[in-house]
Amino acid sequence: MNLVRPAASAHTHPGRSFQDPAATAGFQAVMRSAIEHKREAQLQVPWAQLRAQAHRLKAEAIGDLDRLLVHFEREFSARGGTVLWAPSARDAVEHVLAICRRHGVSTLVKGKSMISEEIDLNDALQASGIEAVETDLGEFIIALACDQPSHITAPALHLSRGDIGELFARKLGIPYSDDPHVLMTAARDRLRETLLRAQAGLTGVNFAVADTGTIVVVENEGNGGLSATLPPVHISLMGIEKIIARLADLPVFLQLLARAATGQKLTSYTHHFLGPEEGRKAYCVVIDAGRSEVLADPKTRESLYCIRCGACLNVCPVYRRAGGAAYRSVYAGPIGSVITAQLSGHRHGAELPFVSTLCGACQEECPVNIDLPHQLVHMRSRLAPDARDGRKGKAIGAAAFLMQGRMTYALASALVRVALRLAPACRPLLPFLSGWTRERALPALPKQSFKAWWKSRERERPR
Repeated sequence: MNLVRPAASAHTHPGRSFQDPAATAGFQAVMRSAIEHKREAQLQVPWAQLRAQAHRLKAEAIGDLDRLLVHFEREFSARGGTVLWAPSARDAVEHVLAICRRHGVSTLVKGKSMISEEIDLNDALQASGIEAVETDLGEFIIALACDQPSHITAPALHLSRGDIGELFARKLGIPYSDDPHVLMTAARDRLRETLLRAQAGLTGVNFAVADTGTIVVVENEGNGGLSATLPPVHISLMGIEKIIARLADLPVFLQLLARAATGQKLTSYTHHFLGPEEGRKAYCVVIDAGRSEVLADPKTRESLYCIRCGACLNVCPVYRRAGGAAYRSVYAGPIGSVITAQLSGHRHGAELPFVSTLCGACQEECPVNIDLPHQLVHMRSRLAPDARDGRKGKAIGAAAFLMQGRMTYALASALVRVALRLAPACRPLLPFLSGWTRERALPALPKQSFKAWWKSRERERPR
């Protein structure tokens, strides 16, 4: 399993794209719009009650996970499906490759599945000579661009219509256009042909219902349903945390997910897959890949309640400033900062829990009311010993020394102000900082410090 993405290319470097004022303005406008739509959608339902109910239902399901997974397998198998257990990412990949070999699959179409990215499935399929084609429009665009997704629900959020028009002209050989209808039609025409000739389709799973053996997939484009029903073989990939106990619980999550993700009452399509039709095959690969370790710790277990809506990203000040690619993880934003380190057994993403202001906006927006600030603080405490080593430890020690007294702090503040004013001219002399200064511009300093301003204010106040 590799939750960490490779460094971005010069063309797609997150720092460079977010130095572009137009890119930043467009990104911020989309974030504001998403939040406004969510606010409007929340007013239509008893939001606080639904959140509390969803939190309780998820807590019950995760607490009873072993029994519910076995129940789900029994029900899904009774309807003709096959459940395959994957303790690790490697096991999951091997299951998918074995299915493809068994059915002579040369082309596989994919609906949106973040866990397939988590286990590096596309690379394994390509290495085995199997064509894997993304049918989600955002993922299709990202694959064409050899880029990295920037958001859980909107992978191509960082690209403008013009960017996509240029990409389609270059890759699909169509005349340049930035008209969304023209671009969507071009993508649909290309994907339709692939969907009709594919021997297998793969989707993620939004919810797996234990008492009926139902696999639930929600989407807005129709590609997930086509990927699952047009090819003769349907493969579902799910993490063990996707289980819910009862079909009667599903409406709670559907109302919350759509409103939190896109501000809709419900998504355009909600698919219930109850096993294969006659002459077809359905497989469900149930993946652990580090989740049992997260489950075993009562302090981290709550992160498994996540329903992948992306709401915490939309309000996170760090994500909104840096963008998704800056996290270099399959999962970005506050939830990504928590689960990247958790699922990898702390091998990857050790710096991400520290990439947060702990403002609490993420928990306020979470439709399942996950205490993300507490999760972040807990992960910091687990990972903090690493910070005492090397350059980080020296930097923290220096900061502690400078802040231990008023005189040293005042002197350090004055020196920092001088250094920051000289910084632009000194860039060529500081190559060891080029990774930072090349892509980032510090905001202009105020004319005086807050302390100096306060003193002058006190002097000017009438006595």
